[in-house]
Amino acid sequence: MMNARTTGRWLIRGPARPGRPRLFCFPHGGGAAAEFVRWSRLLPDVEISAVELPGRGSRLSEPVLTRMDELVAEVVGIMPAGAPYAMFGHSFGALVAYEVTRELRRAGRGLPNHLIVSGFPAPSIPRTEPSIHHLPEDDLLNEVGRRHGGLSSEVLADPERKTRVARYLRADYQILETYEWRADTPLPVPLTVFGGSEDAIGADALRAWQRHVTGEIGVRCFPGDHFYFRQHKETVLRALAGVVRTTAPADRAA
Repeated sequence: MMNARTTGRWLIRGPARPGRPRLFCFPHGGGAAAEFVRWSRLLPDVEISAVELPGRGSRLSEPVLTRMDELVAEVVGIMPAGAPYAMFGHSFGALVAYEVTRELRRAGRGLPNHLIVSGFPAPSIPRTEPSIHHLPEDDLLNEVGRRHGGLSSEVLADPERKTRVARYLRADYQILETYEWRADTPLPVPLTVFGGSEDAIGADALRAWQRHVTGEIGVRCFPGDHFYFRQHKETVLRALAGVVRTTAPADRAA
């Protein structure tokens, strides 16, 4: 990937931009880091790093993870110790970013200076959809497509690619569907919620993130479905850059 480099195994980093705000991106279920690193081209004032989970992208040959606690422990280990940064997570990635932030606090580490969650209901809302991670390959992919879209016809027509995608989607859904939210003190981190106006996840579920932080949250809905940022990329990234740039750096360890 042009101007991108791998940081260890867990991070794919865009162009280095010393002195610019840093943004760590957490992909959606089945997503890879490359999509978010490419945002660097439209965000020249932000330094982007994206988390690459095992079993996809540059880590295709590695065993997948299927438990949230294992995933969070690995990611916490590669987060920066001092420099201020923001986090953005979409869908499944929003939940991971939230849990990483909670674990950073438990470990007495510096917290992100802003958390941006996208396309995911507040973790305290009980899941009502039936589990799908145990389904046969075709049924799994069909149900993911029905719920969220995002699966291209090219992938579905290629048996090898289809099996590969089903492998890491199954792992991500197993993490999601076996996850149990445990109540804790709200996070002292500014939080902004993004969503698509045509997504099945409604505004009330997005606003419910309020209980998870101490300050007032911001909620921004954009035209589009679950992957609204693909449909209106420039508009969404301008809004994202605005949130990242206007956040005052802080070191919140408790």
